[in-house]
Amino acid sequence: METSSNPNLNSVTGTSDLVSIQVPISQEGLLSPVFRSFQECYPPGFLRKVVAEIIATYLLVFVTCGSGALSASDEHKVSKLGASVAGGLVVTVMIYAVGHISGAHMNPAVTLAFAAVRHFPWKQVPFYAAAQLTGSISASFTLRLLLHPIKHVGTTSPSGAEIQALIMEIVVTFSMMFITSAVATDTKAIGELAGIAVGSAVCITSILAGPISGGSMNPARTIGPAIASRYYKGIWVYIVGPVTGTLLGAWSYNLIRVTDKPVRAISPRSFSFKLRRMRSNDAEVVNKDPLSSL
Repeated sequence: METSSNPNLNSVTGTSDLVSIQVPISQEGLLSPVFRSFQECYPPGFLRKVVAEIIATYLLVFVTCGSGALSASDEHKVSKLGASVAGGLVVTVMIYAVGHISGAHMNPAVTLAFAAVRHFPWKQVPFYAAAQLTGSISASFTLRLLLHPIKHVGTTSPSGAEIQALIMEIVVTFSMMFITSAVATDTKAIGELAGIAVGSAVCITSILAGPISGGSMNPARTIGPAIASRYYKGIWVYIVGPVTGTLLGAWSYNLIRVTDKPVRAISPRSFSFKLRRMRSNDAEVVNKDPLSSL
């Protein structure tokens, strides 16, 4: 019997050498666009950013809620003013520590607000939020173990009417986000002072908001202790309030921003608190603002 030399016949009958050549080519054609799209949304260093957010949020909640719990149990250990100062200082420290890596958001509401004004990619928001909640919950259970038998460690709840606490959270979070947008996203601002400015804003607003709402300004900061202590009174206030406040703060600053460039041209989509070093003697740094030479 004569064997056919027709290559089409061989491919139909399942010749292994042809199949082994065709399958990888087909897979490469299908996987390459998917891989490229994934790499664009989640670059190789993205995992480091997520880990940085977990650590930063862990330390934020550990210091803020720990000092708050000690202050509530005995003001001779930590005063209310001391607790507010500790919260502001840890924000400042973490911005300088991991701001150049992840942006040091430490707050799902802040991440959402940056995405809303196109300073952060939407596809990365769920991962940042998950990292922040992971850090917060881990810190809360650590505090529950260390500060036993103190109950409701680091929890926040309205001291009066929930509507009062809601309005307070919106106002103080608006203030914090407005300042953050100014010093961290505007090239006309002094970027090296971003950590000090944002930390000071958190400290000042928490002193005012503490007696009314607890001065959370951060859904992760409230959700973590609530889960660890199983105490959920008025928790919706600390989700709706900060999200509303940060959105209004970010949009408001973009509205009054003084620039001749569009927002997207000023800051990359992968926003972070990267310090803008002022190198006056560096020939590579060129001032492109025509008004600054006047």
